[in-house]
Amino acid sequence: MRILSVVALLLLGAPGLAAASPPDSDVVVHDLDTDGVVAYWTPERIAAMPTGPSAPPGTPAVDDPTGAPAPNSRSIGRLFFVDRDGEDSSCTATVVVSANKRTAVTGGHCVHTANLIGQDPRWHSKMLFVPGFRDGARPFGEFVVRRAIVNRTWITDDQQSEYDQAFLVLDKPSGVSENIAFDRPADRFAREYGYPRAAGQPGHQGRPEFTGQRLAQCWGTPAHNPGHPEQPADENLWGVPCDMGGGSSGGPRISGNAVVGVNIQSFHLDANGQWVAPGQGVRHLGGAQFSWRITAPLYQRAQRG
Repeated sequence: MRILSVVALLLLGAPGLAAASPPDSDVVVHDLDTDGVVAYWTPERIAAMPTGPSAPPGTPAVDDPTGAPAPNSRSIGRLFFVDRDGEDSSCTATVVVSANKRTAVTGGHCVHTANLIGQDPRWHSKMLFVPGFRDGARPFGEFVVRRAIVNRTWITDDQQSEYDQAFLVLDKPSGVSENIAFDRPADRFAREYGYPRAAGQPGHQGRPEFTGQRLAQCWGTPAHNPGHPEQPADENLWGVPCDMGGGSSGGPRISGNAVVGVNIQSFHLDANGQWVAPGQGVRHLGGAQFSWRITAPLYQRAQRG
């Protein structure tokens, strides 16, 4: 399905779509305070964010499907915010084709989180999207986030990983955007992008692509996240082998020329595709495959402004 068809269906209404989608009461819209956001995010504040360890001197750089530099992008950018505990942090977000030309997609936990025991949920604040962020530069401008939109299930239970997705309404139109698609087959070749602030492999550690300064990528065929044997995961979580760490959350999984999901969590698999503990098997980074049931209503609301 071409993205123009998706947009048309959402604008004009598609037979059966309303019945398949959750009611408006499941879509939560949060208006953010936009005063002083640009002034808050100074180069010094951004540079002061903690990053992961650097590799020992003399460690050769490694560029492979689990992590490599990505071409700079006008649609994918770094998303800065102050988290629920008042700490400066960042994720990744992507501008997608929309009626208002001001809609971006990211992870649900990039805009709203509970504490470590799942209580006292709060919205994040001072959200600023910088497409193409590179070495501190903002070559394609900066966009204040006016509105965040999530499913109500994410607000009430942040352990429901399939709902860990959010849409943003920016303060002005963006000139370049990515297609978005729903309910596509998940086991098709994909690339994942992000602004990780850490990495696990020494050949990645300390490099600009893995300290939040430049865009990184991973690629491969997504595998299903089966979850722990005693706590199976949602059926719709997929990801490719990837070494991108914190900061890459919310980055797009692009397959068939469209965003089909976002990065939200890592998981480790053995050679048989079974769950293994961190440090064993192959680390994957993934998230829910976008769906008409969960994702489309959020997107539809966001593109109305």
